[in-house]
Amino acid sequence: MASVTGAIVFTDLVGFTEFTATSGDEEAVRLLGLQDHIVTTLLPDDARIVKELGDGLMIFFAEPCSAVTTMLDVLDAFAAAADRDEMPLWVRVGGHWGCPTVRGADLVGHDANVAARVADVAAPGELLVSEALVGADAHGGVAFDEVGPVMMKGLPEPVSLFRAERDPLAPVRNDAAGLVTCGE
Repeated sequence: MASVTGAIVFTDLVGFTEFTATSGDEEAVRLLGLQDHIVTTLLPDDARIVKELGDGLMIFFAEPCSAVTTMLDVLDAFAAAADRDEMPLWVRVGGHWGCPTVRGADLVGHDANVAARVADVAAPGELLVSEALVGADAHGGVAFDEVGPVMMKGLPEPVSLFRAERDPLAPVRNDAAGLVTCGE
């Protein structure tokens, strides 16, 4: 069995089932297309969408800082789309650093399960990450607010979680695309 080390991230459109029931399939498909456009536009070279999960995505990043800063960019892009009345739903995001097992193009196993559960706990518009992801690397321009240990469905031990946000006190260093870069 092969495994790969990296950040596993899950997204979820909050309220998608109710939205689909009230707005119809055509509008739901439009929102999924907008989600795909936002995420694929912002994904760096070290990342890939592993699979679509109805109204959510499973994404893999080789670099921990890239995972956190990219997903903050995704949340910002969703908020901007909401301001333009293009996106009536919020997205929640959860991430974990680990060594998921590779099964074809998919990633499975305990670490993938932990990442999915972290996303389940996140509030709308929030990025929650595990302590393992926080500790995997320096995260330039990001502040982490400790949520604490959280018991999650199917996991025998609590997972220490942190809310990731842009650090208003950190100097902003931009790459050529205008995004915050990792390091320090």
